[in-house]
Amino acid sequence: MTTLRTPGDGSYAPSADDPPYLRLGGVDGVKALVEAFYDAMEAHEPELTAVHRCDPPGKVSRESRDHFASFLVYWLGGPQQYLETRGHPRLRMRHGRVAVTVAMRDAWLRSMQRALDGRGVEGGVRAYLDGRFAEVADFLRNVEG
Repeated sequence: MTTLRTPGDGSYAPSADDPPYLRLGGVDGVKALVEAFYDAMEAHEPELTAVHRCDPPGKVSRESRDHFASFLVYWLGGPQQYLETRGHPRLRMRHGRVAVTVAMRDAWLRSMQRALDGRGVEGGVRAYLDGRFAEVADFLRNVEG
């Protein structure tokens, strides 16, 4: 496992020359993060796993994993293939079929935190990603309370 560190005081502000995508190791690093995320979800959050396309039961499908990896590469400042193949993310619309409660949001965030921990992401880039993932996860909530 490679520990990713940020230079200086740990602060991180992404830029076109230094996007999170590169800090995570490019396409391969983002794909590894996605695999760690779904593995953590399957191991610890069965209720969250159950709302995903699974084959076999309890294992999130390769298609779902690949779509999320493509999205994250784009969202984190990498190549724009997601936009070219799937169009605008429309995250709320794409997640509208699922009741996203506070509990679901928190389960998603726990899975991502486990994945980031497992990949050794720390320092300023970790703080940045924790904040951005929390904002988006909360934005996707569509059930009050």
